[in-house]
Amino acid sequence: MFKHNPLGFHQRAMPAANASMCANEQGKFWEMHDEIFANNRALEDANLESYAQKVGLDMGRFKACYSANKFKADIEADQRTSMTLGARGTPAFFINGRFLSGAQPLPAFTRIIDEELDKAKKSGGAKGSYYEETVVKKGEKSL
Repeated sequence: MFKHNPLGFHQRAMPAANASMCANEQGKFWEMHDEIFANNRALEDANLESYAQKVGLDMGRFKACYSANKFKADIEADQRTSMTLGARGTPAFFINGRFLSGAQPLPAFTRIIDEELDKAKKSGGAKGSYYEETVVKKGEKSL
């Protein structure tokens, strides 16, 4: 699950988040996400339109969505969720409710993922139900 948290000091972060959500509306979120992050110093409106075209979006739909700032409320809701959970910067990750802040090396992720997989195996629950049954219902964390 991806949640947006465009930081206030980055003036083009909110427009970039909106552009990615407009791309999502056409099933191309990750393609647009990757373009935006690959070109994170070129995020003016013209750049974002260029990326939208490059990933194959219907440009009429994209421009209408983008200019209306259609996903502003959704993105602001993501920001509020981030603040509530203590994610005040980016990137921020939650692995079965466990918070991992900032750019981390692969071993940091591997350690937590392995620990969570081990807990899930030891729980005896049905495959795929551990997060819902153990993490959410027991109130450890809910996203």
